[in-house]
Amino acid sequence: MFLITHTGRPAAVRSAELVVQGLLRNGIGARVLAEEAADLTLPPSVETVRDGEICEKAVEGCELIVVLGGDGTLLRGAEFARASGVPMLGVNLGRVGFLAEAERDDLDKVVRRVVARSYEVEERMTVDVLVRSNGDVIHRDWALNEASVEKAARERMLEVVAEVDGRPVSRFGCDGVVCATPTGSTAYAFSAGGPVVWPEVEALLLVPISAHALFAKPLVTTPDSVLAVEVQPQTQGGVLWCDGRRTAELPAGARVEVRRSAVPVRLARLHHASFTDRLVAKFALPVAGWRGAPH
Repeated sequence: MFLITHTGRPAAVRSAELVVQGLLRNGIGARVLAEEAADLTLPPSVETVRDGEICEKAVEGCELIVVLGGDGTLLRGAEFARASGVPMLGVNLGRVGFLAEAERDDLDKVVRRVVARSYEVEERMTVDVLVRSNGDVIHRDWALNEASVEKAARERMLEVVAEVDGRPVSRFGCDGVVCATPTGSTAYAFSAGGPVVWPEVEALLLVPISAHALFAKPLVTTPDSVLAVEVQPQTQGGVLWCDGRRTAELPAGARVEVRRSAVPVRLARLHHASFTDRLVAKFALPVAGWRGAPH
């Protein structure tokens, strides 16, 4: 079992130590990142790997990736999960944690279910991201939640043209544009005013951020569409962020293309709760007064 922990959180440190102890008691080996092991009190039998090692190698031979932390830590775990194909099980120790399957109080249950292999695996769409400048590819990346094109200078807007499937949709000034998956619809795209999309729906989202235009509404396209954002030549340039973790500078005139990837992120699920229930719980939505459909 491969563990990733936000060791800056005391609760995460204690939780990681409890999970490791539970796994070892049941004869299941554990592996952690060497950088995190320095902040944890672990038995000598726990393997360590360097953070800088290739993700596939770090997780090689592991059945599951267990991630303890908030949304940022879960997205870090997704990098290992996507590269290796190993399912990721998230334990939320942050605020929302839409990718997480369990909360801190569920640690004993998590260990029991992992030991019994009592979990299901679902696949989440990711996107491939390509940046071109003067026709040349200058950067490649991917995202589970979103690829966002953002302005580099606070005092100036970013002038862009949004495109879907090779055809222009609109030109506008803005703070940025979010290209998101259904998984990312409850993250940055949601904060920018985009719709919530159920994970089972295969689609891509294009959501302008603070756009100065009559038509700059969120768009939902087919999963096979290719979204593009062209940074106009007269703009100073921008910045590309993928999942808020990986970044690249965008020179004036750069073109960012986002398309569905063939490589998903696999999530381990312990519960059969509907996404509707998850949405209500995570956002603490008011549902008092609901009486349900008549039987």
